[in-house]
Amino acid sequence: TEAFLAVADVTGNEEYRERAGRIIDHVVGWARENDWRIPEHFTADWQPDLECNHDKPDDQFKPYGATPGHGIEWARLITQYALSSKARSEEGKQRLIEAAENLFAQALADAWNAEGTIGLAYTTDWNGKPVVTDRMHWTLAESVNTSATLATVTGKQVYKDWYATFWQYIDEYLIDHENGSWFHQLNKDNQVIGTVWPGKSDLYHATQCTLIPRLDPAVSVAPALKANPNA
Repeated sequence: TEAFLAVADVTGNEEYRERAGRIIDHVVGWARENDWRIPEHFTADWQPDLECNHDKPDDQFKPYGATPGHGIEWARLITQYALSSKARSEEGKQRLIEAAENLFAQALADAWNAEGTIGLAYTTDWNGKPVVTDRMHWTLAESVNTSATLATVTGKQVYKDWYATFWQYIDEYLIDHENGSWFHQLNKDNQVIGTVWPGKSDLYHATQCTLIPRLDPAVSVAPALKANPNA
């Protein structure tokens, strides 16, 4: 979806944007049927496989259950599509933005400060109970992006407050103020660990979250930055 939106923005070929829109319609439908938690895994005929890796919940690539960070990330992509689509009615666009708000709200209700300590739990079961309580840096980067996007689009103070909260957490726990970059994985007590992603191999998320909040939320990162290089 992110790739299709970027291709549409760069080439002007709206077919790719509407491909993204069809994927988004599926995702919103699946999420709505699961109390705004997005199924991550599917059978060969595209039926949600909600019990995938129940016996190995911390699988590196296919963890069991819902991933709140993905719900938050999808909220931003859905909003970007709603803002940029030339095929959707204004009413249809508003429904998509409302879906994005539902995804954001449910992810934080399930996972923020779960287990009695600050931060965003990595995964939950289908009732919203945290399963893997580690904190992954990329989920906070996506939270910054989405809270900024929803604040811009809706004007609601709640998203501005979340934006400040996420950056405060990032500054206190994730940024390595001695050696640079961000710590990638913390346990539920916010101590650095490396069982899923050791080291600091991912610069993409941290960099992107310093850009997206300052750019046009209807446009993908690269063309938005090209249009506003001094952002």
